Amino acid sequence: MRLPRPGRSDSHGTRGTKPWHKPARVFLLIFVSVDLIGALLLTTPLATVDGRGLPFHEAFFTATSALAVCGLSVVSLGRELSGFGQGVVLALVQGGGMGIMTLASLLGTAVIHRFGLRMQLTVQAEVRTLWVGDVRELVNRVLTIFLVLQGLTFVLITPRMWLAYDLTLPQALYSGFFHSIMAFNNAGLSLYDDSFTRFSGDGFILFPVAFAMILGGIGFPVLLELRRRLGRHHRWSLHTKLTVTTTAILFAAGILLITAMEWNNPTTLGGLHWWARLTDGFFTGVMPRSGGFNAVPIGQMQDSTLLVTVMLMFVGNGSAGTAGGIKVATLAVVFLVVRAEVRAHDRVHVFGRQLPTEVIRQSLSLAFLSATAVASTTVLMLWATEFSLLQVLFEVVSAFGVVGLSVGITQDLAAWNQYLLAILMVAGRVGPITFVTALAFRDRQRRYTLAEARPIIG
Repeated sequence: MRLPRPGRSDSHGTRGTKPWHKPARVFLLIFVSVDLIGALLLTTPLATVDGRGLPFHEAFFTATSALAVCGLSVVSLGRELSGFGQGVVLALVQGGGMGIMTLASLLGTAVIHRFGLRMQLTVQAEVRTLWVGDVRELVNRVLTIFLVLQGLTFVLITPRMWLAYDLTLPQALYSGFFHSIMAFNNAGLSLYDDSFTRFSGDGFILFPVAFAMILGGIGFPVLLELRRRLGRHHRWSLHTKLTVTTTAILFAAGILLITAMEWNNPTTLGGLHWWARLTDGFFTGVMPRSGGFNAVPIGQMQDSTLLVTVMLMFVGNGSAGTAGGIKVATLAVVFLVVRAEVRAHDRVHVFGRQLPTEVIRQSLSLAFLSATAVASTTVLMLWATEFSLLQVLFEVVSAFGVVGLSVGITQDLAAWNQYLLAILMVAGRVGPITFVTALAFRDRQRRYTLAEARPIIG
């Protein structure tokens, strides 16, 4: 009898060494390697205006924030970094955004191939946009989407920056180029220390940037399907229906709540003309979904507004996109599970489909682990800082959701707290993807069942 070789699976399979058996580990290794290279480049004399380079903790934080397309910053990109340093940040943001979208899409197609033929046919019939052709064509499609939408944003905002603000043509061209990349990648990093507050009330700049953020964050599969079937929503896949519906609800709720809460706040919207209030309210309600720019001072918002912003940042936007958070599809599944339980349904149904048990377990696990990571980091930072609970919670969720909004305490944190937030950015960006992929690729199966026993719930 031939015994299976160590480290390889037998006919039933408990372990494996095939390349796709550990895609999450490869993904994390690539991310960390590029992150460290970017950090080292920012420590060189070429990276800063004064020729000294950034201290390693600031360089690591900046590189991680750029690669994770987060947007939190402990340095002034426009004043402290040279052209070379800003170029490193731009390259990390573009590589991080496009790389995440491409790798997430590739891992999604690998998950489809993981199952048997019947499951593959079922999934491909339902999720028509999760196309499973060759890698080159997938990368080309992602690259095309990036270049077209970033280019459109650049064309829309650059003339306004040149004609309406005190910028020369070269300055306006560079500012438009820089911020169009940041907008579509949901990065939120800005050349200006006050972010977009100088553009407060200017819909010619704020609206294109907001819509670029929305399109970048909604996810490649949804973008591809919307391009093909924009007017035929009845033929959308379940993923697109869930993402678009939940995204629309959260955007509407965020815009209405934040605008209403800040309408009479003299330090944010209260001192503006009614049109500027609506414009800034729309922009401020959109940005917590992973955008990161701010047109009003975040630190001057009401506590109720900050709490609503925290909840929106925790959710984020769509899967296989440039946004962070637990993703809207995860929130939708959790809500559907609760609704089914309240209605005493033994199955979870939505849009004429039944959700698989595996998807339900993964969504609940991802939401729980994300909340645990946020809570643990918040407690640890509260123990060692003098800032309030809401201030610390805001920064922690902004880092985990790779959003980039800040109440203004990031630069004042101790170096080890900045390292902690940087690690949380990596967990928020890479963690959900690697976690769900690892669950989908696990081989270990229990070959027996135990007797049921029911604890008392509630």
